[in-house]
Amino acid sequence: MSKQQQLDDLNKEWSAKALPLQAGATQAVPGEGNPDADILFVGEGPGKDEDEQGRPFVGAAGKFLTNLIGSIGLKREEVFIANMVKHRPPGNRDPLPEELAAYAPWLDRQVAIIQPKLIVTLGRYSMAHFLGETLSISKIHGQAKRNKKGQVVIPMYHPAAALYRGNLRPVLLADFQKILKVLALITQGSPVNEEEDQKEAVSHQKQAALF
Repeated sequence: MSKQQQLDDLNKEWSAKALPLQAGATQAVPGEGNPDADILFVGEGPGKDEDEQGRPFVGAAGKFLTNLIGSIGLKREEVFIANMVKHRPPGNRDPLPEELAAYAPWLDRQVAIIQPKLIVTLGRYSMAHFLGETLSISKIHGQAKRNKKGQVVIPMYHPAAALYRGNLRPVLLADFQKILKVLALITQGSPVNEEEDQKEAVSHQKQAALF
């Protein structure tokens, strides 16, 4: 069975479940893109435009995300784009902890099917899911981290934040320029964060001491 078929079956299965945000939404917005993508982008949840179209990131923030992806020479069709919750929260409010928990298995199974080499989180909710809730996005944005599952994650600001805070636009653009570099390191099997760099340096020192 192809990855796309697995994703389609997964979406049918979960769309039939009683989920906390389902009653107030027009339709589910599972995500879209290349099921064999090396890069997975994960945002927060659908907004009004996404709820109407059934597609992620199609509003103003989505257009900016498309431009950001294009800035590194890629197209939306080459990556996969998803969200933490798959139904629109009422009034575009932040998803509640219990809502995030209810949808998390759906996202985790998407990740398991796609098996991306790199996960780019957009905003604090997806960052917390993949890297833990104790981290601050203002301190670690743009820094590649390997989590406890072995997944390589780059946390970034949500594109919507840059629409309200113009000073974040160049920050996001600069962070996006790191994506292909990190992807190349992953493909080469090289360290992708400071902790791994330090471990490799220590390892090299020990090897050198043997000769």
